[in-house]
Amino acid sequence: MTRTAMRVIGDITISADGYSAGLNQTEERPFGGDGGDGWGDRLHAWFAEAPDENRAEIDQLGAYAAVIMGRNMFGPVRGEWDRQWNGWWGDNPPFHVPVFVLTHHARRPQPMEGGTTYHFVTDGIESALAQARAAAGDGIVSILGGATTINQYLAAGLIDELRLHIAPLTLGAGTRIFDGVPPLKLDQVTARTTSLITHVTYRGLS
Repeated sequence: MTRTAMRVIGDITISADGYSAGLNQTEERPFGGDGGDGWGDRLHAWFAEAPDENRAEIDQLGAYAAVIMGRNMFGPVRGEWDRQWNGWWGDNPPFHVPVFVLTHHARRPQPMEGGTTYHFVTDGIESALAQARAAAGDGIVSILGGATTINQYLAAGLIDELRLHIAPLTLGAGTRIFDGVPPLKLDQVTARTTSLITHVTYRGLS
């Protein structure tokens, strides 16, 4: 496959057993998990509770020029869009760039405060990537999840770099990274541990 100079980066927080979300996700519990109240939410404690320790990785999240996510990462609503649901991310989402949401159900683009506009893509992962690349120009496109979406891009050989943020907890079940992905020989290029997370970057994904 011919690569452009623009990088496509998968970036996701997972548990020590590889899950990006537990079972029983709801609007009130976006990351699910049955290990106790908010157990799934503890995956992202590094971002909320220790921003200074993890400043470099948080700044990387802010450097993406376009984002792709699955519908489950956007929000747990299924089927036709029967209400004006703008996702888990509030009125001013943290992305501040175009976000391309994979879905089976068409919907008009939804502009939000702060520069985020959601675009709903119904014709597959390659179309979403083409649209994200066009929006990003020379910038980086990020596949932010969930794991099912990243797995589709990994299986298709469309990710150049994978950034995993590994939390010191297990969920036991849910949506897991690398499920359905052919074997990969990964090149570890960075690893850094802070009090709540271990950040690992891999290349050699296709």
